[in-house]
Amino acid sequence: MFVIAGLGNPTRQYAKTRHNVGFEVVDLLSDKYHIKLKEKKHRALCGTGMIEGQKVLLAKPQTFMNLSGESIAAILGFYKLSPETDLLVIYDDVSLAPGKLRIRMKGSAGGHNGIKSIISHLGTQEFQRIKVGVGEKPPGWDLADYVLGRFPKEDRKLVKEAYERACGAAALMAQGEAGRAMNLYN
Repeated sequence: MFVIAGLGNPTRQYAKTRHNVGFEVVDLLSDKYHIKLKEKKHRALCGTGMIEGQKVLLAKPQTFMNLSGESIAAILGFYKLSPETDLLVIYDDVSLAPGKLRIRMKGSAGGHNGIKSIISHLGTQEFQRIKVGVGEKPPGWDLADYVLGRFPKEDRKLVKEAYERACGAAALMAQGEAGRAMNLYN
């Protein structure tokens, strides 16, 4: 089984914010591949199904962003999965322009608290990622206020297109085609 975890914050208050792009991509995968996100387990909203012939578990941790590692570690531990080969995490990146994607096989947290939590709980930086660009915070803004804000109208189309591309990349990565996903979508 391959786990695709989208990071975000639960509750309607955070819906459609920059920090919830991971949730948005998982919701799109859920719709596209008819995988219902209805099970509450491992401190996440989960659904299992098939993506292009590969059994997957879609997960949206319900721990709030800064504690995402608790949920993801519980999922991997329960199913006895390896972070290096069986996990893909999708999340926001303020160092990328809105709508840009960056796919990586491993790396540091880069200041992202959700990724810091995952690295801490898994004990490794080696897991696949899709970063979705949300743009840099404007000078003088607090980073938390920026990532918890919503996209301006001029960025919404770019971000929606990025979600579609992230779905395509995730489908390839679930099939073990991370290199191909990087070539197509980075």
